[in-house]
Amino acid sequence: MKPTVTLASTQTPDGATLTLHEHDGEFFLKVAGLQLMSTTAFSSEQQMAELSCVGLPTKPRILIGGLGFGFTLRRVLELTGPNAHVDVAELLPEIVDWNREFLKSINGTLVDDSRVKIEIRDVYEIIDRCGPAKYHTILLDVDNGPDPFVQLGNERLYKKSGLERIKGALHPKGRVVFWSAHQDKSFARLLEKYFTNVQCIGAKAYPKAKRFTHTLFVAERA
Repeated sequence: MKPTVTLASTQTPDGATLTLHEHDGEFFLKVAGLQLMSTTAFSSEQQMAELSCVGLPTKPRILIGGLGFGFTLRRVLELTGPNAHVDVAELLPEIVDWNREFLKSINGTLVDDSRVKIEIRDVYEIIDRCGPAKYHTILLDVDNGPDPFVQLGNERLYKKSGLERIKGALHPKGRVVFWSAHQDKSFARLLEKYFTNVQCIGAKAYPKAKRFTHTLFVAERA
């Protein structure tokens, strides 16, 4: 049996231990010993990108909150072509470093793609200070969903003030997609107060999974 190797570790802003592991060619990210993501389960991240890229202009401005292992970023770049401008907000610089150092064979080279701008900042701050440089689509995979798991401050994105700021950072007809580990009917109802065409779409972790274990909340600015 091949061993599981701990490749790197750091602390989250809330003081939890974040660790990167490798086992038999696959990679896993854990927070306080609990698995957060892996290279074996990324279908929902790809679906998130596909939902966000519908009807984009030829030169879209896109904001991705949360780099992770880069699967969302890769699918966005595949769908938008050479004229896209993609801002990626990642709170932890170690995540970016680990992509470059350990995950080159996965999606690590994409952080240095000419279409991509990595910002080591809270995505909330980027949205809040967007100004006239609005986005055609915003993808938010910053935590576990409306009930934060990694950082308590992420809950701001799912409250009234956060939704108002997200709406203000989007072009008319712009779209936001939230990744969530679970369904949340109250969050869907809150979205309907600020956006149109709100959808709660089930997503699978694996392509051949029998169950929809995640939820993607999709909403559009009027």
